[in-house]
Order: sequence, then structure tokens, then C-alpha cells
Amino acid sequence: MSNKSKVLVPQAKEALEQFKMEAAREVGTPLSNGGYNGDLTSRQNGSVGGQMTKKMVEDYENRIKTK
Repeated sequence: MSNKSKVLVPQAKEALEQFKMEAAREVGTPLSNGGYNGDLTSRQNGSVGGQMTKKMVEDYENRIKTK
């Protein structure tokens, strides 16, 4: 079993990568697109995931407000 997350919709892979890179830029984490990121701290990686989650929740909240 692999530790990598599996993308359920293969066509979404590029969009997810762009989203991750955008979140990394917003929090100031020097994420390498498709390259080695093992030199980043857990805090740096966590901040990227946290920013992605924050943006997804904000998007969902905005969508339900307009219904």
C-alpha cells in the first residue's frame, strides 16, 4: 500500500497541484512543484494543507450562502 494520496478523478490532478502551489505561495512555503520537498518542516507542510482546507471551507460557505 502506498503512502501517496490517490486522486479519485485523474482529470483533477493538475488542478489540485495548482491549488496546492497557490496555497503554498499564500503562506510563504517554498514548495517545489513536482520535485523534492523533504527538506520542508512539518509546520511548513501543515500550513499548506491548512490553507487548502481553509480555502475549500470558505468556498463551500460562499456556495451555500448563494442558494
